[in-house]
Amino acid sequence: MSRTLMLLGLITLALSSYTAAAQEAADPLEFAAKAIGAGLAVGLAGIGGGYAVGVAGAAAISSITEKPEMFGRSLLFVVLGEGIAIYGLLIALLLLLVV
Repeated sequence: MSRTLMLLGLITLALSSYTAAAQEAADPLEFAAKAIGAGLAVGLAGIGGGYAVGVAGAAAISSITEKPEMFGRSLLFVVLGEGIAIYGLLIALLLLLVV
């Protein structure tokens, strides 16, 4: 419950900063370029992360069925693939809020 409230508060804060940045933008094309860049960062990173998790997850499950002690190593590779999507989200937030 507390995680959900914290996530909702974080989303609200990000959206308020986003709308404030849209109102402060002197040039609408500049803000549109930032929004397109942020969308591409999230979208392409999400696709890449999803592909990485899919391939690594399939290999991890097959290795765990043969050797159950490989669970920790397999989980590590799956998590590393998911990190790509998180980096894309961070880049998008930096594009919209800082630049």
